[in-house]
Amino acid sequence: MDDLQERYGQKIMKPAAVRNVVGPRPRERSVIMCHGVFDVVHPGHLRHMIYAKTKADLLIVSLTRDAFIEKGQLRPHVPQDLRALNLAAFEMVDFVIIDENPNPLANIELIQPDFFAKGYEYVADGLPAKTHEELSLVEAYGGEMIFTPGDVVYSSSNLINLAPPSIKYDKLITLLDSEGIGFAEVREVLAALGGKRVHVVGDTIVDSITETTVIGGQTKTPTISVRYDSRRDYVGGAAIVAKHLRAAGADVTFSTVLGDDALRTLVLEDLKHADITVNDNTDPTRPTTNKNAIVADGYRLLKVDTLDNRSISGGILESMVRAVTAAPADAIVFSDFRHGIFSRQTIPQLIGAIPEGTFRVADSQVASRWGNITEFKDFDLITPNEREARFSTGDQDSHIRSLASNLYDQARCKTLMLKLGERGVLTCRDPNHYAIGDAVIIDSFADDVLDPVGAGDALLAYATLSMLVRPDAVVATILGSLAAAVECEKDGNIPVTPADLAAKMEVVEKRATFG
Repeated sequence: MDDLQERYGQKIMKPAAVRNVVGPRPRERSVIMCHGVFDVVHPGHLRHMIYAKTKADLLIVSLTRDAFIEKGQLRPHVPQDLRALNLAAFEMVDFVIIDENPNPLANIELIQPDFFAKGYEYVADGLPAKTHEELSLVEAYGGEMIFTPGDVVYSSSNLINLAPPSIKYDKLITLLDSEGIGFAEVREVLAALGGKRVHVVGDTIVDSITETTVIGGQTKTPTISVRYDSRRDYVGGAAIVAKHLRAAGADVTFSTVLGDDALRTLVLEDLKHADITVNDNTDPTRPTTNKNAIVADGYRLLKVDTLDNRSISGGILESMVRAVTAAPADAIVFSDFRHGIFSRQTIPQLIGAIPEGTFRVADSQVASRWGNITEFKDFDLITPNEREARFSTGDQDSHIRSLASNLYDQARCKTLMLKLGERGVLTCRDPNHYAIGDAVIIDSFADDVLDPVGAGDALLAYATLSMLVRPDAVVATILGSLAAAVECEKDGNIPVTPADLAAKMEVVEKRATFG
């Protein structure tokens, strides 16, 4: 990528610099300009640019910035820096501009190209209103609008929808180059994660799998008869977040609520084995939350949940508030599953107890309709998934970038990492959502997905620790994404270690840099 940048990157220039090079009208060398998204450059684009180049000495291609593209839910597929480099690699292109505006009018007025080229599709059925506006501006200074032949028509959107090209490594390298970061810096952060103090507050869930075998059914009722074979219990919910953090090398304190039952003993022994300090608030009036999946012959037959979602009592809330105030921590993580600890009544008191200067993180992993990540306002980092974001903002339809921007504003957070499942992560890090580099998208690095459960927990843990070491949202997103990929490639929600991440990073770097 460095060689490509050196060879072609000099063509990518700011509009004012291009204006200085081509000079004002009238000029000795004629200039033609075209504008578009150029998400996936196809033969139609090539014919358009080749034809345009035949009409003038210099060809300027400007492209729409990522922030202003709302075709589809996760477009552009190719980020702006990589799109610009793709265009600069063509011999017929002399200059490439990443337009900082939603349309090309400002740059047309600044550069005043002798010709402005549009595709045939813009004139076939009459000029659209926006093209009329461009035509009026070009003709006002004495330029001419040219429409290139349209006998071959392609669509980037259709091509992407048919078979999206895998460019995750190209996107990663382009992102690192634009941020002035190398794999060495990411490794330095990974090596420094140990020893950070983190206090996790949240709902413990014991996830169980009960294996059975179908042995028959009743003749009079639609009742399936199964034979009990075995049962496995796993400590999950906020507790697995604490275990991921501990596996990453953090000194972890975990505050939770448990019932006075056998599962409480299971949880405490498991966390003791993981070397996690537990503030156990035992409530004899509620059970330890248990979600038991009944599996018959390899198929999930039924899920039986034993829980009590009432808000915690005043006494337990007071105890947890004291723990939040007293526990020494560089970061505090509120891991909300809406099983009693977090509610509209408790959240303000728990937030108010956080010591000043503590890095504040919230994750609202709720399957029900009650949780809302925007209740954790003014946090340093929040990590919801798309479904939670759409519920919190009441937005079912917006482009994913608009959704992230709206949630960022409503939550008033400093960094938002929006988890997109197999599509990766979108990070917002600036309240000016149209600033260059505000939104960062990193594709999933998972190769062989065995079990995606827990990927968000791993991302949360490593992104949090990364931000404590180096307050850089890009590095944190990379490490969080790598951790999520490792977790997806494990069978079960198994804590991810730095060694796991180092091995995954080595694979990613080799693929990104061609070995």
